[in-house]
Amino acid sequence: MTGPLRVGLIASARHPIREPFAGGLEAQTWTLARALVARGHRVTLFAGPGSDPELNTLTLPVHEMRLSEQARADVSMPHRDSLREHHAYLRLMLTLGRENRFDVVHNNSLHYLPVAMAPAVEVPVLTTLHTPPTPWLESAIQTCEPCPVTFTAVSEHTARAWRHVVPHARVVRNGVDTALWRAGPGGGVAVWTGRLVPEKGPHLAIAAARAAGCGLRLAGPVADHTYFTERIEPLLRGDIEYVGHLPCAELVALVGESSVALVTPCWDEPYGLVVAEALACGTPVCAFDRGGVGEIVTPDCGRLVPSGRIDALAEAIAEAKALDRSAARARAEAFCSVETMVADYVELYRELAR
Repeated sequence: MTGPLRVGLIASARHPIREPFAGGLEAQTWTLARALVARGHRVTLFAGPGSDPELNTLTLPVHEMRLSEQARADVSMPHRDSLREHHAYLRLMLTLGRENRFDVVHNNSLHYLPVAMAPAVEVPVLTTLHTPPTPWLESAIQTCEPCPVTFTAVSEHTARAWRHVVPHARVVRNGVDTALWRAGPGGGVAVWTGRLVPEKGPHLAIAAARAAGCGLRLAGPVADHTYFTERIEPLLRGDIEYVGHLPCAELVALVGESSVALVTPCWDEPYGLVVAEALACGTPVCAFDRGGVGEIVTPDCGRLVPSGRIDALAEAIAEAKALDRSAARARAEAFCSVETMVADYVELYRELAR
């Protein structure tokens, strides 16, 4: 199949697809949608309320639940957000089952219903695996044999983690727009970016920066307020600073003027979009070697140390700072650019549409 493709792109219902992004998944969805449109494809984005109005977005039908007192008293009642999401995706998939206006439906959400209900949709359905295995999604894959959904994974690590139920997931790595994430001059203190939650380990980045005798600026949404109040705020003094949840342009400037980016996952990071963003800014990376991070970082653009080793991370900071910033930028352009990501997805879309 040649010519423009009609793509239905399913996004998160929980967070809007707009700046400043709630996390890497929202940023990647926004980047993918814009890049596909820029290349002439017709994209309809199904996303949560409040998403970027410049995207061709159909808001997912996320409605407030009006529950009786008796229903709310049920001890087995799931979280209200889960109920809202369930019914939103259910209505979406029922609608897609009645229509035939796309060449391919790309499920870029984390929800199980686009997989479980894929047999009701007449066009091919593609799902990207962004996380380690979850019980809801694993069970959805097994609701029919064989599962009609085609799967991609964001890293080799993630593909291996899902292999017991998805043996043939093609790896399509998340890409960053290297025209937006521009190379910066460096020279400043270290930087840490991402959601401020325990599994991302910003408290460990602070400890390593102190041990190395260098400053650190942290940027990102406070997704766990208790953790931030108890574990991060008490450490914010001197040259350790939290600068807030920044829009993209300010985040690019911050990362670009930093001498090194610290990446401290306390879980097996499925990909590590903050790594790709830092490299695109020419900023070398100093990271714990967990999950897919080691697939991006090479010796010429960063340093990897064993997970949780604050002492090793602190020692590696000076080495990472001394690396050639142009090599970091070149790694982003060659390995994790939006051009590579979109080319891989479009090739797969065309295969499925045929």
